[in-house]
Amino acid sequence: MKPLLAAALATSLLAATGAQAQSTQEAVAKKGFVQCGVNVGLAGFSQPDSQGVWKGIDVDLCRAIAAAVLGDASKVRYTPLTAQQRFTALQSGEVDVLSRNTTWTITRDTSLGLNFVGVNYYDGQGFMVRKAGVSASGAKDAKKGAKGARAITSAKQLNGATVCVQPGTTTELNLADYFRANKMTFKPVVIEKLEEVLNAYFAGRCDVYTTDISGLVSVRASRAPKPDEHLILPEVISKEPLGPAVRHGDDRWFDIVKWSLYAMIEAEELDLNSKNIEQQASTQNPSIQRFVGATGDIGKMLGLDNKWAVNIVKQVGNYGESFDANLKPLGFDRGLNKLWTKGGLMYAPPIR
Repeated sequence: MKPLLAAALATSLLAATGAQAQSTQEAVAKKGFVQCGVNVGLAGFSQPDSQGVWKGIDVDLCRAIAAAVLGDASKVRYTPLTAQQRFTALQSGEVDVLSRNTTWTITRDTSLGLNFVGVNYYDGQGFMVRKAGVSASGAKDAKKGAKGARAITSAKQLNGATVCVQPGTTTELNLADYFRANKMTFKPVVIEKLEEVLNAYFAGRCDVYTTDISGLVSVRASRAPKPDEHLILPEVISKEPLGPAVRHGDDRWFDIVKWSLYAMIEAEELDLNSKNIEQQASTQNPSIQRFVGATGDIGKMLGLDNKWAVNIVKQVGNYGESFDANLKPLGFDRGLNKLWTKGGLMYAPPIR
């Protein structure tokens, strides 16, 4: 082994040992903020507004963790990460938690040394095309539309299309699987940065843009020069359970992040929100009594104040409030992300 390589390896091992010696919760308490890895900019999930304030459902989870651990939802610092940067940033300790519209898969949950704490958005991959159709050099099987373009109404018509996609994503893998399974061909245009891949699609360098349906809805609403000119095709070609992740080996931090998410979901089910949480603290409902810390020591079980869940709901809101504030204005429907009591998949284990 070359001396420089050996020295670098030794340094990284020492750094890793030092990071393991101090728990993430202790490190967060010492520095006074949660370092949260987020998307570089995806409306509804994580994106700074015109004042530079980060907003989105992924951002709200970061804020919920800070409210639970530090009692103040504002004590978060955000690290914008591309798809290829995100896992390294979490593994190295650059961020305390990754809350960045990331799909939970077995590979990521095992070989990457990550723990996914749950799902904060149930999604699936789709395709977006221009309503005017794709160019004559694009999809081969579609009917001809205006000006020689080929009108597309189904993903099954995309044989031969040029497709914009980001690398290092499940999207890239699903794309190849879907076309192979349907005996179609495509020409990939692989670009890492979201801004650049969108520019390529809107400029006509590719016929199709593919990502999670949530990303397509967000991009069409917030980035498309003329949103009405773009169509999201009906096919959903994959399961994409999106959720936050933490590093392996720190069970206490894993529990804190996990139950911060579940507290937001459980609060909606209990009809607790940012406006009524303090008034509801006096109710005789046993589930609410436990939630607000009036009975039991659930907070202490997590190494937190017994008002941890109250702090989350009061300062951030429940899951429904977060969804309505961040995603509903962009045209998102709750769909699978409704509570289980209303026909959806959102379900929190009992807080008891």
